[in-house]
Amino acid sequence: MRNLFVLLGLIFFLSLNSCAQRVVVRQPANVTVVKKLPRNYKVVRVNGKRYYTWNGKRYRKTRNGYVIVNI
Repeated sequence: MRNLFVLLGLIFFLSLNSCAQRVVVRQPANVTVVKKLPRNYKVVRVNGKRYYTWNGKRYRKTRNGYVIVNI
């Protein structure tokens, strides 16, 4: 009977200590999203990926709009 209580206590103690950690994913604070590109943009391909360029800045298309990127 004593061994049963020790075993249950050990199982309870191990269930409280999990190896999993909480991971929080956030966007960087300096992300600029543009809903619509300017009229005179150009399409540029870099390493097979499509980027849009205008006025020295490069944009990448996402679900929420266009994000300014550094290549």
